[in-house]
Amino acid sequence: MGRRHAVTEKKPLGVLIMKGGTAFFSGCLLLKFLPLLALGFLTFTGGCVPLKHARVASVAFTLEDVAAAASRQSDPLLIGEGSAAYLMLVDGLIEAYPRNPRLLVAGCQAYSSYASSFVVDEDPRRAGELFLRAREYGFRALSNGVDFAAAAAGNLEDFESLLQQYGKKDVAALFWTAGAWANWIALNLEKVQAIADLPALEALMKRILELDETFYYGSPHVLMGVYEASKPAAIGGSPPRAKAHFQKAFELGAHNLLTAKVLYAEYYARAVRDEALFVETMERVLAATPHEIPELTFSNTLAQQKARKLLNKREEYFEGLP
Repeated sequence: MGRRHAVTEKKPLGVLIMKGGTAFFSGCLLLKFLPLLALGFLTFTGGCVPLKHARVASVAFTLEDVAAAASRQSDPLLIGEGSAAYLMLVDGLIEAYPRNPRLLVAGCQAYSSYASSFVVDEDPRRAGELFLRAREYGFRALSNGVDFAAAAAGNLEDFESLLQQYGKKDVAALFWTAGAWANWIALNLEKVQAIADLPALEALMKRILELDETFYYGSPHVLMGVYEASKPAAIGGSPPRAKAHFQKAFELGAHNLLTAKVLYAEYYARAVRDEALFVETMERVLAATPHEIPELTFSNTLAQQKARKLLNKREEYFEGLP
């Protein structure tokens, strides 16, 4: 089996996943998973729960109501101000129970969500560090009996074979890991390792599509659509494939995610230099009701903020067009 071939051309890919104010990586969504983690902490020994694990479990149980409230929150500033404390809580839970895969997935989501929603536009270097932490948690979540990080850095064919061991129950871990990984790559394109990681990342995204293309309103197709639209043709990017992925995502429910529409305009419309499509899509996002689906209120509010910022750069993006 051949070694993976690093791609040497370093044209900007852009931030591949939801840069600066986005939906399916937003912090409120990851809270929904944490109440379930308590089940993993209730390890009985002789009829007793270890004290530390009991404390961790009790904290996890209290997050269910927080999740419901956060996902319906229309004030991103409020969520942003509480994010740092939340990340420390997640780190503490992982320290208490370092091999719980569901907790590690929550950590992956937490760091990726915070970085993409509140950090990447203002401080890309710091965002890169946060995405790296998120990727680390994701790799650990997927390392049940295997070293996922070592496999991802090794022979591509062997890595593709390893991915066949994961099933539909692993889609959440695979998806959030892919998102964190893609964002880290996008912010580190000057590094040989980041470019060399692209084939493995693509293999991971394709496996997610095989397992469950419907995950979170069709988000795996959004992920692949951004990837295909932002990658230069010289290294395999394809706007037509990107459009097909976005359209499939919308069919599977991503039309409810205003972020998916923002990404469609930001990456596909810009890639094909279609200013009319860019403006039309952004204006539809701004005209939408963000709380039409209550649990998407926060993410859709962030998407509308992003749409306004991008519309203000319209002339810069389409300079030279008649």
